[in-house]
Amino acid sequence: MLKGQVDRRLVGVVAGRLCEEPVLALHGPRSVGKSTLLRDIARRHGVEVIDLDDLAVRDAVRPDPGLFMAGRSPVCVDEYQHVPSTLDAIKAELNRRTDPGRFVITGSTRHDMFPAASQALTGRVHVVTVLPLSQGEIDGRRESFVEDLLNDPLAPITGAISTTERSDYIERVCAGGLPLALRRSGASRARWFDDYVRRSIERDVAELAPRLRQAVLLPKLLERLAAQTGQLLNVAAAADTVGMDKTTAESYLRLLEAVYLVRRLPAWGKTLRARAGAHPKLHVVDSGLAARLLRVTPAKLARLEPASMTEFGHLLETFVVGELMKQLSWLDLAMDVGQWHTHDDDEVDVVLETDDGDVYGFEVKAAARVPGTDLRGLRKLRDALGARFIAGYALYTGQRSYTAEDRIHVAPIDRLWTSGK
Repeated sequence: MLKGQVDRRLVGVVAGRLCEEPVLALHGPRSVGKSTLLRDIARRHGVEVIDLDDLAVRDAVRPDPGLFMAGRSPVCVDEYQHVPSTLDAIKAELNRRTDPGRFVITGSTRHDMFPAASQALTGRVHVVTVLPLSQGEIDGRRESFVEDLLNDPLAPITGAISTTERSDYIERVCAGGLPLALRRSGASRARWFDDYVRRSIERDVAELAPRLRQAVLLPKLLERLAAQTGQLLNVAAAADTVGMDKTTAESYLRLLEAVYLVRRLPAWGKTLRARAGAHPKLHVVDSGLAARLLRVTPAKLARLEPASMTEFGHLLETFVVGELMKQLSWLDLAMDVGQWHTHDDDEVDVVLETDDGDVYGFEVKAAARVPGTDLRGLRKLRDALGARFIAGYALYTGQRSYTAEDRIHVAPIDRLWTSGK
């Protein structure tokens, strides 16, 4: 279980961007540590946090938000979406002065899905996404897997032999990275996840869409979508199982994305090959939450039977995608992130493309060995891209790192967090 205070990698990112941006918005899932990060910023600058999750504070701010937004910089506002008029007050302040570091605000709803935010602060707000804890943050290590491979494609295959067992990966996948869940175990953690979903739907979704026509079906839809984690999204199939039409299900899916319960990983390279697919993959935003929605436990995933092994494979892919996304959030780089698949069933689970057009591919394998046939997707992507393909990595549960063939490497999954200091 997680103990003590966790040092977040985003602290340095936020400090740097406060020197450049007038408004910094920290967005991310509920209970991910946004408020803790905001309090740390406020403490460093000697200011107080305006906590709009507190009903008394909310009642005080609502009649005269301008009074509170005119305070000493940076004005720190927690869960601003509870009082949307604070955004108009921030806009009024920015009309007078646009110095860097004027405001830091947090929200548990995606900025672009909250109309008041999009309209009031267009062009004036920089969004930093706060994701669940990375495995390195949990272990107290400063992991640098993505940063290292961008500098040296061979970096991920250098280092000690992995000692992480399959059972260790299963435990990490089922625990996820939400701080409060990590401080519990067993039935207590399962109850926390259930309450987390309930709060996210009853409070955050309801705030975005207070007149939701089939709100009672939303938890069931989430469960059916969770069954597709790590797979190509099929909204129609999920809708059908809960008795909902596809159009309604699509709009509800957008709400679930808006409150950071699920994410779509878009298809990349749709024009690269004639038979490239255009469908996104779906991932629950936290693998521990996904495991709970699927009602699977470490003991169940450890069974060497087809259903359990398939579930573990999908959850492991969601876990790895999450770790890569966390490391990307710390880097001051614009990266196009997606997944590549073809109608011939060739696929690459994650594709990263830099602004310069350099491409890196990642395949996630739940097995302890990677035969040549498992590299088919990376091989075809390499051959299609030529020199633009810098490197591909098959991340697996085995122990050794090695180069399998030209620009295609195999490495243990735990290199994601054991690389670096």
